[in-house]
Amino acid sequence: MINKLIEKIEKTQAPIVVGLDPMMKFVPGYIQKKAFDEFGETLEGAAEAIWQYNKGIVDAIYDLVPAVKPQVAMYEQFGIPGMIAFKKTVDYCKEKGLVVIGDIKRGDIGSTSEAYAVGHLGKVTVGSKAYYGFDEDFVTVNPYLGSDGVKPFVKICNEEKKGIFVLVKTSNPSSGEFQDRTVDGKPLYELVGEKVAEWGAECMGDKYSYVGAVVGATYPEQGKILRKVMPKSFILVPGYGAQGGKGADLVHFFNEDGLGAIINSSRGIIAAYQQEQYASYGETGYADASRAAVLAMKEDIKQALESR
Repeated sequence: MINKLIEKIEKTQAPIVVGLDPMMKFVPGYIQKKAFDEFGETLEGAAEAIWQYNKGIVDAIYDLVPAVKPQVAMYEQFGIPGMIAFKKTVDYCKEKGLVVIGDIKRGDIGSTSEAYAVGHLGKVTVGSKAYYGFDEDFVTVNPYLGSDGVKPFVKICNEEKKGIFVLVKTSNPSSGEFQDRTVDGKPLYELVGEKVAEWGAECMGDKYSYVGAVVGATYPEQGKILRKVMPKSFILVPGYGAQGGKGADLVHFFNEDGLGAIINSSRGIIAAYQQEQYASYGETGYADASRAAVLAMKEDIKQALESR
């Protein structure tokens, strides 16, 4: 799957992943009204609204970007109906040819971690048969419990030729409370990066490993260090746009081949119509506003890479 991601990045010339992180405050009123008219102000109604909202965005941007990243918490909050909407979103995005990164941030030990890996990336055995559960192409993984929590995912990656992105240096302001602590003369995030490179050596695609890393755009200097620590790992870079990251912050996340990183933007794209610069699109043009935001992001990254 890492080979497919690279192929699609090269085809679209857009190292961009769109975060499908729907919140009801982002969903246009007319979509909410239609869903609530059909299902009432219920969990089912909310799930229908976010599914229709997602579908409109995907239809508008699928030809521009290689991948999407639905954040599972935004669906889980609506219970079982929300998780059905999550699965419908995953399936629809794959039908459109998009690579799907499930932002699930799972991390546990032993059989629990194996169950997460099977449920999201692999097949679960039911009697004499086996079925894919959510069937994402990649997922995000929390490494806090160490190799016990990550290796079950690596095993499934090898079996299914899928991938993971391990949290290394996250974009949130308080990430340094733990991730920047010095251990044996190095910041903890650097030690985690070394483990990512080690895990990744166990499952390689043609150029890059199935084991990637999450490193926030808000920490470009750390990104520069980690790019060298993990030369064969793709870096998923959150924090662009709404969290303050800009194209100029991103150049160090890429290798000399122009690959090695994929930049995420979530509400900066999916809620673009609520921003002043795209307000003219209005609620009914929310998907077109998202497309315009993707094009602007693509140009910003292109200029930054060309000027490095």
